[in-house]
Amino acid sequence: MRAGALGDPRFRRLLAGQGLSSFGDSALYLTLGIWAKSLTGSNAAAGGVFLAITVPFAFAPLAGHLADRVRRKPLLIATNAVTAVIVLALLAVRSREQLWIIYLVAFCYGASWSILSAAGAGLRKDMLSGSDLASANAALSSMSQGVRVLSPLVGAGIFTAVGGAWVAVLDTATFGAAIAALISIRVPESPPGEARGSFWRDLSAGYRHIRAVPLLAQLVLVGAVAFSVIGLNETIIFAVIGQGLHRPPTFFGVLTSTQGAASIVAGLTAVLLLRLAGAARAGGIALACFAVSSLCYRTSSMALVVAGTVADGFGVVWLATSLNTAAQRCTPPRLQGRVDAAVDMFLLTPQTASIAAGAALISVVSYRVMLLVVAFVIGACALFLIIRSAAEAQDPQPPEAHPRFHAAIGRNTLVKTRETC
Repeated sequence: MRAGALGDPRFRRLLAGQGLSSFGDSALYLTLGIWAKSLTGSNAAAGGVFLAITVPFAFAPLAGHLADRVRRKPLLIATNAVTAVIVLALLAVRSREQLWIIYLVAFCYGASWSILSAAGAGLRKDMLSGSDLASANAALSSMSQGVRVLSPLVGAGIFTAVGGAWVAVLDTATFGAAIAALISIRVPESPPGEARGSFWRDLSAGYRHIRAVPLLAQLVLVGAVAFSVIGLNETIIFAVIGQGLHRPPTFFGVLTSTQGAASIVAGLTAVLLLRLAGAARAGGIALACFAVSSLCYRTSSMALVVAGTVADGFGVVWLATSLNTAAQRCTPPRLQGRVDAAVDMFLLTPQTASIAAGAALISVVSYRVMLLVVAFVIGACALFLIIRSAAEAQDPQPPEAHPRFHAAIGRNTLVKTRETC
């Protein structure tokens, strides 16, 4: 018997390649915040890096539409290759005057992740059976966070020793691992979807599908409310380090490594949590972890701040596993890219706004007050999902097949096929 997704040699190669690539990614993009803080001395400038990364997710529907209209494997290979070249622009950063290059690379990173996320979700749907999707998502999320055990320390160490340009070189090299893994696997991909109406109707199909499936609608909408404040922490964490713990900005790498170690443990328990609690309650428990971490960050205790990063590590993996698995199981192949992109836009657009708010407020509002707001809002969202969780979805019908969709648009649609997860 195969041990879930890890029993598939194709997925193991994909996981290994993506793991190496994620190592370079996290080493770089976490270093970008340190780099911006070092050049300017500003917490807002450091938070602006994460704002630049998330802004492109406002255009995620275009990435999802692209992923559903072309073959996914070639799209993944091309996107990795182009991003590797863009990262080399960081070699030109010498002083504060080139800060804009850091923001530009961060923006391109965000655009790249939108495409890779949408196309990757569809490729895994084609590669794995429905029962293996949860273990695949848990493994990928745990791996992407787990590499942070070492990558921030490596990135910060290289940055301190020889500068950020060499971190960019490392990241560029690791993109080759992802490309090699993709080239090595054979996946019988589902045919790219064909246009079924106007461009805007096709573009919004992912949103209609989410609206038609109560579980997805609940997870996404409640998640959007939580993410409207969670982005504040991207800037606050530098104040926690500097004002609360009285440590240099590079200590961010130590905290991120701790979070990565916790994520590995979270990945080992994610499938069990999903099986016992269901996707909605698992998402609620994940959000509760974020609320607890925000309360821990309000203190000046090293032990409690570290405990907060552990809670963050569990929350990230559990939330990603519950959201991604629910979306993949309840969505037919032809809509995978657009649904994944719609989820990203619903969650990351409010997160982007909250990152911008955090960068603007950090100089005038106490970070401890902001953390209290974050804990209250996310805690309320967690409680709602745990108490009022939607039932697990049973049919991954396209939105046009769902009765709630008919009620929403006020007309009937002839359904020719029914696709199952």
